[in-house]
Amino acid sequence: MSTTTALNPDPSPGSLAFIPLEANPELMTSLLHKLGLSQALQVHDVYSITEPELLAFVPRPALALLLVFPVSATYESHRLAEDAGVPEYAGSGDDEPVLWYKQTIRNACGLMGLLHAVSNGPARGFIESNTPLHRLLTASIPLPPAQRSALLERTPELAAAHQEAASRGATAAPDAQDDVDLHYVCFVKTEDGTLWELDGRRKGPIARGKLGDGEDVLSDKALLWGPLQFLERGGGDMRFSCVALAGSLD
Repeated sequence: MSTTTALNPDPSPGSLAFIPLEANPELMTSLLHKLGLSQALQVHDVYSITEPELLAFVPRPALALLLVFPVSATYESHRLAEDAGVPEYAGSGDDEPVLWYKQTIRNACGLMGLLHAVSNGPARGFIESNTPLHRLLTASIPLPPAQRSALLERTPELAAAHQEAASRGATAAPDAQDDVDLHYVCFVKTEDGTLWELDGRRKGPIARGKLGDGEDVLSDKALLWGPLQFLERGGGDMRFSCVALAGSLD
């Protein structure tokens, strides 16, 4: 992941920090399985979101899509404008449409994306009992966002598993306190058909529209409402990549 001193998307220097997580499906899958996700799911590379023959390599339905994108001035302007009139999210409890985590750990956006992916929609049913993920989910549901963030910060199993995965990347990992200008956002479809954009850096979860019964996060409408919007605001920067959570190939 490249670094820069401009447009840093993460909490300020001095915050609790993790080594940035590479968008590597094998490492992400290993991390999720270690934390307690069923072996029935894995993370897959998405080689293209515009070419159907390449999308066909991902098993369907895809339960979550993680987009890695460069934080540009254009994107920042859009984010600030869209969030301007929105109150800070304060939801908690079983009646929430989605489980959302506010990011307070520096350079942990990859981990936040994975947590959003497995905590919502059908993927939640693949979390195995009496595992770190199951305990984290159970403890998080009744808490408001600030207390959820504090829970993440003081969960050593989460930090240890992330450290192991981030240290095994194919490229040299930046320091935990480095400014990193790539960010993760997660898209999930919940049981009522809503496509949600989940980003711990925003003021809360964002409903992007309703999908049909046969549509998933890689369907045409979901891609149009989600990652393709980010590409349009990318300013020609090609450092975009996607991975999807879906059924295992083994």
